[in-house]
Amino acid sequence: MPAINESIKNFFTAYESRFNAALNGNDDIDGVVNSFASCFLEASPAGINCGKNDESFRAAIPKGNAFYKSVGTKSMKITGIEITTLDELHFMAKVYWHSVYEKADKTDVAIDFPVIYFLQSGNSHLKIFLYITGDEEKALKENGLL
Repeated sequence: MPAINESIKNFFTAYESRFNAALNGNDDIDGVVNSFASCFLEASPAGINCGKNDESFRAAIPKGNAFYKSVGTKSMKITGIEITTLDELHFMAKVYWHSVYEKADKTDVAIDFPVIYFLQSGNSHLKIFLYITGDEEKALKENGLL
């Protein structure tokens, strides 16, 4: 396996760990901020959003973590990663997530979904500059979490 593939897997393992730590009240805001490029795009059925890695992004991270806790998110686990090399600096990683939530009635529900991330490797650091998601709100509603 090329070294960059191992670096990408390690990047997402750390990403997964940060997310789960945040669910337990241990936000690693610097770790999240350092995972993203200075500007980035999010694409979903809701549209395309431009993000800037600035103080407003930093302030939004704990709010996002609070949202996930509020809908009962208990854990997020990576079940697979498919990596495509685009050129010597750019990569696409399709990450398969398994999430577990606790519903209001105390039963658990699991949702599996992929997210496609585009990364740039520069100065020996990987940065997300684009990610593509499915309809998260619809999935949460269909599973009785919203």
